Amino acid sequence: MIGRLRGILAYKAPPWLVIDVNGVGYELEAPMSTFYDLPDVGREVILFTHYAQKEDSVSLYGFLREGERRLFRDVQKVSGIGAKIALAVLSGVSVDEFGRLIQTGDVAALTRIPGIGKKTAERMVVELRDRAANFTGGGAPIAGQLGADPVSEATVALQQLGYKPAEAAKMARDAGGEGDDVATVIRKALQSALR
Repeated sequence: MIGRLRGILAYKAPPWLVIDVNGVGYELEAPMSTFYDLPDVGREVILFTHYAQKEDSVSLYGFLREGERRLFRDVQKVSGIGAKIALAVLSGVSVDEFGRLIQTGDVAALTRIPGIGKKTAERMVVELRDRAANFTGGGAPIAGQLGADPVSEATVALQQLGYKPAEAAKMARDAGGEGDDVATVIRKALQSALR
């Protein structure tokens, strides 16, 4: 199993990134919580990883913080939740905020995360409430240059997180501000969606 990678960030475009480790490029999928804090391409990065093997595919997921990886794994223990929804959770709320939502049983806020309906949110509250106090994470976002047009790039990233194309475009347009980079537009759009 691959538990951690240390190398040069060779590529990043939500939700994908490539880490060059001694000439081998590892392709990972990462939540937006990790993308917010990634260094610029060409800089060194250390990521905690989660290796997942299915019948027809192998996937590697990357996280800057151990708390994010732990939450990613814990969320998937809830019946009916897979990696895609676990990534959406980490992209939609911080680890600390997710823990608070679970502890308070805020089903309405949880259903605003793409892919989570009322029944799934209720299952999450019931099955994760005992562990919610152990969720820790957070960290301040850092700007990162992902492309020429931050709103367009953010729209694509939001679609990959499960939002419909028209909804993603509107969210990105409404969130985009003068001088905002892609990570900032995505963060604002996701925060706005939870309100």
